[in-house]
Amino acid sequence: MSKEDKTQEKKKEEKRKIPFGRTIANNIFALKMIWQVSKLYFVIYLVVTILYAPLNFLTSTYLLRLIVDGVRDGTPVGTIVTFIAIIYGIYIFVNLMQGMMFNVFLPGTYDRVVVSVQKKLFRRAASMDLSCYETPEFFNKYVKAMDQAHTRVQRVLNTLDNLIWRVTYIALSSFLLFEIDPWLMVFAAFPLLLGILRRIEVKLYHKFDVAQKPITRHQDYVRRTFYQNDYSKEMRIGEMHLLLIEDYKKTYREFRDLSKKYGIPRAILYFFQQFGIEIITIMGAMTYAVYKTVVMNEMTIGDCIIVLNAVGGVSYNINNLIQNLAEFGEHALYIEDMRYFMDYQPSIREDENAPMANGGDIVLDNVTFRYEGASEDTIKGVSMTIKSGEKVALVGLNGSGKTTLVKLLTRMYDPASGSITLDGRNAKEYRLSSYRDNFSCVFQDFKVFALPVIENVTLRQRQQGDEELVTNALKESGAYDKIMTLDKGVETILTREFDEKGANLSIGEQQKVSLARIFVSESPFIVLDEPSSALDPIAERKMFDNMMRASEGRSVIFISHRLSSAVSADKIYLMDKGVILEEGTHHELMQKNGKYAEMFRLQAENYIGKEAG
Repeated sequence: MSKEDKTQEKKKEEKRKIPFGRTIANNIFALKMIWQVSKLYFVIYLVVTILYAPLNFLTSTYLLRLIVDGVRDGTPVGTIVTFIAIIYGIYIFVNLMQGMMFNVFLPGTYDRVVVSVQKKLFRRAASMDLSCYETPEFFNKYVKAMDQAHTRVQRVLNTLDNLIWRVTYIALSSFLLFEIDPWLMVFAAFPLLLGILRRIEVKLYHKFDVAQKPITRHQDYVRRTFYQNDYSKEMRIGEMHLLLIEDYKKTYREFRDLSKKYGIPRAILYFFQQFGIEIITIMGAMTYAVYKTVVMNEMTIGDCIIVLNAVGGVSYNINNLIQNLAEFGEHALYIEDMRYFMDYQPSIREDENAPMANGGDIVLDNVTFRYEGASEDTIKGVSMTIKSGEKVALVGLNGSGKTTLVKLLTRMYDPASGSITLDGRNAKEYRLSSYRDNFSCVFQDFKVFALPVIENVTLRQRQQGDEELVTNALKESGAYDKIMTLDKGVETILTREFDEKGANLSIGEQQKVSLARIFVSESPFIVLDEPSSALDPIAERKMFDNMMRASEGRSVIFISHRLSSAVSADKIYLMDKGVILEEGTHHELMQKNGKYAEMFRLQAENYIGKEAG
């Protein structure tokens, strides 16, 4: 590793460190999340541990001394048996109650905790600025938060549980060992020194865990390309599959090198820990106890058995106590990513006290926008008016800013300068959800979900009358005939990812289903970004006729590379490199004989040429 790489790695490590106070705060944050889901679960979980730890000490350690010394001292057998029965009776009762509580009275509480955490993250994800997905650092934190959230919060409670158990066991066993012979504590406490090695080992594992995540994500990506339908055709053209196999082998080599880098020092640290516990602590204490019992006759057989049984347990738990404390630090690092994500305040956010939007004219005044990290503006001083009920077409070459303009209209982004108003009021002043409800959108990169056709069309929870509403919408979009050939009709799950009887629709059929979303909505604005890219000319014409009929009295904003679709628009805006180059009706632009007219004639000639051929 070069000096520069070492410096960069050191900087990354410094960034991962968090203050001690924040470590405590992050773990308390996780425990509060469990407390909010079920206070009873939280209390019972810890109370059972508080009861179970001393009982475990009594049954596994103290009881041996009681029996051996009791027999030696002539204690009546009945007394010994009664005492044993009482201890084991309590032990059985606690175990029974623990099983009843977690499996009968509080079943599924762990899952409820997981679901609660995930729901909070999902809600936060739904409110995030779209730009967050384009910021690598933020997106990495988002992925790590989602990756760890389903287990990390519960693991904090587990670690606290183990800490309580170990501290209780160590305290009781140490008190007993000290009572027998104070020098025994030297052997028992030796693992505290080994704890330093344990802490180093835990830190190394965390570094390994962080470093290997990009590699495993790369491996997951390669695996997806081999089983997802999206890649199936390209995988069979040329030698792409060989290229990806080689890419996968490369990640394996990276993982192997990473394992060597961290595995060897971890193995050495583990060896010295085990040597210290097994040889110095356990063997040393055993030798000392046997010597004191057999040679010096200063220790009873019962005490000797206690030493043989307890020293190893104390040493083991002290060593792992260090791990417990280190685990809190590890948890804090992951929870920090979660809290960063949860605490993030989007720049475009909901204001429940803001006024509701209800249609009207949209006016863009000198709007400019630049993507984060870009060297120049994508939208440059755009001004336009979209009147209520007007049909507007945005046309232009790829990269001219059409889709970005639509994202600004729907407040996926806000302009860097200039303003967008709806019905005379700045779009930022409206309640966000209400403003967006004014738009029904079908985007160029439309998606279908592994859900029934009904939900794929309505994009919301079911309501009474949805079946009829969706059926009519599918007829309008041209998807009805295909959907009715499926076994369950509109109840058919799309994709076969989770249902063997699901339907894998063609891209054109998927687009028709996505277009049906427009027909179930009564929003004042319809936004179509390349709505007919996967449709043949006849289906496209029929879809547009149905759309214009269904959208009577509503505004339609559509983007299309097929300029024939723009002919019937009330206003056409030709965009080029983020500016409006020309505007007007089709007739006006053709008479102007500018860029639009040139593009229209080229497309017409190309289409007629193909038909003639």
